[in-house]
Amino acid sequence: MEVEGIKRVLERLSRGTLTVREALEELRTLPFEDLGFARLDSHRELRRGFPEVVFGEGKSVEQIVAIVDRIAARKQALLVTRVGPEVFAAVRPRHPGIQYSKLARALYRPAPRRGKRPPRPGVAVICAGTSDVPVAEEAALTAELMGNRVERIYDVGVAGLHRLAAERKRILAARVLVVVAGMEGALPSVVGGLVDVPVIGVPTSVGYGAAFGGLSALLGMLTSCSSGLTVVNIDNGFGAGYAAGLINRSGARRLA
Repeated sequence: MEVEGIKRVLERLSRGTLTVREALEELRTLPFEDLGFARLDSHRELRRGFPEVVFGEGKSVEQIVAIVDRIAARKQALLVTRVGPEVFAAVRPRHPGIQYSKLARALYRPAPRRGKRPPRPGVAVICAGTSDVPVAEEAALTAELMGNRVERIYDVGVAGLHRLAAERKRILAARVLVVVAGMEGALPSVVGGLVDVPVIGVPTSVGYGAAFGGLSALLGMLTSCSSGLTVVNIDNGFGAGYAAGLINRSGARRLA
């Protein structure tokens, strides 16, 4: 149950239009919902400010459909990462409002709008090359679903730094940056040396043999001399986008 749903239950209870027994019944799935093969954390939005996100890789289509059914019933934001178009084909007839990003390989549905709250500005997602775009899109989509407006700055790798310099104004306007790169993973270090805000590096598995499936980029980012650079795991666009969303939300609260 989302925060607004809990508020409505408590308001009805305080007005006397709902009995204690009825309120307990409505809140009974608050901690988690047991589907047999999965335990959905229905309490997470209340604790973290965003509902549970489903990692789709390794799950069957039938399992994902069942999970989506339950999340959709709560009218929460929905994000299922690392799924193919066959999952979307199975889910779409049951939930027409759900969308699919082929680039990010993700099923998603924004939370129903409560009022007309505009997205928070402040997040920028930068990627080195076009081959890194799928991971960058996973990060951008995650941050957007968390209520942020995302600036996308793509194909600005270190092999042509003039491309990055051309985007300096947009880069300096961000409160938090996600920087995605494969090969030797140098771009986050360069960006980190230009800004005074958090930079989250995302190594990708893009690269030739000695890139070792992203290990070279990961180690390059971890050993960067650019102070304050934080690094997530290889290809973990979701983790970077989520962290950026939390940082930007915290910054927006301080500015309010």
